[in-house]
Amino acid sequence: MTDKATDKATEKLTETTTEKQPAKKPKSGKVVARKAKPPGEIRIIGGLYKRSKLPVPNKPGLRPTPDRVRETLFNWLGQDLSGWRCADVFAGTGVLGFEAASRGAADVLLCEQDAGLLPQLQALKTRLNAGAVRIERGDGLSALRRLLPGSQQLIFLDPPYESSLFEPALQAAAKAIGDAGLIYLEAPRPWLDEELQPLGLQLHRSGRAGAVHFHLLIKVKP
Repeated sequence: MTDKATDKATEKLTETTTEKQPAKKPKSGKVVARKAKPPGEIRIIGGLYKRSKLPVPNKPGLRPTPDRVRETLFNWLGQDLSGWRCADVFAGTGVLGFEAASRGAADVLLCEQDAGLLPQLQALKTRLNAGAVRIERGDGLSALRRLLPGSQQLIFLDPPYESSLFEPALQAAAKAIGDAGLIYLEAPRPWLDEELQPLGLQLHRSGRAGAVHFHLLIKVKP
């Protein structure tokens, strides 16, 4: 994960559902998240590994998902992910994937392109004895495209904000989840149904924490 909003931004956290969100067009022009120095460490907030610390290196653009956003997300998902197959293909600190493993996910793929973050992820896996977690270095989009169709219950997507990866990543993730699967998306602007439906997806829930917009997506229902 790269370029995250600050803890200060989480104080303005708001939550909406699809039914409550007006279908407004996103503003044109490039949206850039506020730059901030990441915290030195964060903690897993629930499950078997609750309160375990994860270091956050001071790397350009590294922005771990804030505690309150993760709390909201896993309230949406439910606290028991027993047996789920999950993938976090822009892993960064790995916090989203380790949160899923902490709640019983059976298989969690963490894919990260920055070789400098791989030793930290591997050390954390070893320290937590997180046997469900698989770590690989590589391109997140390629990792998504290698997943078997319908094989995942949950995919976390948090691409670099200034990249052009959002649409192709969503398209690939839509193929990788099953009919009841879910995609978690973080972005610098809201994604609405008019953009998502051509990709085979629709908004289920969404929220905002400062400059960060977070979404839970499902497949378009027939």
